[in-house]
Amino acid sequence: MIRWTLPLVWLPVALLAAFPAQALDCEALAALELPDIRIETAVASQGEEAPEENLPKGIASLSSKAVVPHCRVEGVIGTEIRFEVLLPDEWNGKFLMGGGGGFVGSLGYQGRFSINRGYATAATDTGHQSSGIRADWAYGHPERRVNFGYLGVHRTTEAAKAIIRSYYGRNASYSYFYGCSNGGRQAMMSAQRYPDDFDGIVAGAPAHNFSGVLAGFAYNMQRIFPDAKNLTEPVITPQNRNLLESEILRKCDALDGVKDGFLADPRDCDFKVSDLPICPAGESSDHCLTIRQRRAIEAVYDGPRNSSGQIYPGFPFGGESERAAWQNWITGPSPGLLQAYGEPSSQFGFATQGFKYLVFQDPDFDYTRYDFDSYDEDASHLEGFLDATNADLSGLKSAGGKLLLWHGWSDAALTAYGSIDYFEHTEKRDASVRDYFRFYLMPGVFHCAGGPGPDRVDWLGALERWVESGEAPGSLVASKLHEGEIIKTRPLCVYPEKAEYQGGDPNVAASYSCSVP
Repeated sequence: MIRWTLPLVWLPVALLAAFPAQALDCEALAALELPDIRIETAVASQGEEAPEENLPKGIASLSSKAVVPHCRVEGVIGTEIRFEVLLPDEWNGKFLMGGGGGFVGSLGYQGRFSINRGYATAATDTGHQSSGIRADWAYGHPERRVNFGYLGVHRTTEAAKAIIRSYYGRNASYSYFYGCSNGGRQAMMSAQRYPDDFDGIVAGAPAHNFSGVLAGFAYNMQRIFPDAKNLTEPVITPQNRNLLESEILRKCDALDGVKDGFLADPRDCDFKVSDLPICPAGESSDHCLTIRQRRAIEAVYDGPRNSSGQIYPGFPFGGESERAAWQNWITGPSPGLLQAYGEPSSQFGFATQGFKYLVFQDPDFDYTRYDFDSYDEDASHLEGFLDATNADLSGLKSAGGKLLLWHGWSDAALTAYGSIDYFEHTEKRDASVRDYFRFYLMPGVFHCAGGPGPDRVDWLGALERWVESGEAPGSLVASKLHEGEIIKTRPLCVYPEKAEYQGGDPNVAASYSCSVP
């Protein structure tokens, strides 16, 4: 077990009350003195021009590009945790912290455009600067690993709350967190480690079991790219992927009563890779699999294993033929990643970088030769700073906080089975878990967004109503947009309920009802 000695000088919540309830103008924030925090810029902005989003009326979104007039504050916490706080001129009295994807490393973040709804927002690079798929920043820097793991978000939250109070002359009435992917992991980490930081949290498709995720990525890459010198010819070909998805849909698409190009619940589909014919020796075609291809595909669905058993769940059916799903994330080739980093897929990039600089401190680590029988021991130290897998949410419950977790069924980046496992473990600890924690699965939705299924949901609005009015969310409506028009809606049901087709227009949410299977 690696142990670190860290500077633990951050702004405690108790200090907030010590600041005078006296509003400052934007430029005056540059001179604001806070413990272990250096404010570098405080600049007023009249807003930012951006292309029209074309969102239909009634669809609330955090991705709208227009930004209202605001005060922008940037600074550094401690040695190198960079942060940004945006303070809208017309404030709704609330604060929202946005998560960061991948390995973060910049101030681009999820939830930034909630400023258009009046929120004061904040973000952090979590203590390093890099592209989101590189992890060499962690080499020889234990403090950076801890800041990335959990401390950077917490310290930025404390700093942002103090800046908000100084600017507006009062504390935020409510504080929220919104994040997906690694941002979802940050959300789960906040719920587990710092349950008093936020009144409400949205965690989308979280990489909460980061050590398990890295195991799955590396396990897949050993089988899809067994030769590290040949990264342009994956074992699983585009023809394999087309065959897979077409056969899965042919067998299972209509199981829910609607033939719509995606599965309502992949667990209901009894398709097996062994159902597909094996190619004659030495041959490959669009209609069969080689033994090697079958084994590689089965590894993706089955998940990583060693002599002790299952390390982490595999992936559900869905998204096999899609560029934004299996191609970019699992099999490649992804032209953009190959050109920029020499990596054929996102799983390849995160696996090799994660093993080199987080599991090990070894830039020469060779994924092709790794024996997973030692993984439990090799990755055990990640639990102390990187994994957000603690199923005990009693702190969040005691604090009165609320947590919304959601995951796309066709997510090829992070398996929905991981989120299911977490919720079910939490429910085993506390049968009343839905009083403060609710979980939704999104059929046909890729990683964080996209896919054939409806992927637009006003998560923040549902969370606000729960936190501020005590209106616990039931089924929510998800929408699918095309050129700014709603073309399909479906109900999202509180897990373990599922949406069942009752007849009528299959593209209208009212044609379905939620019930326990």
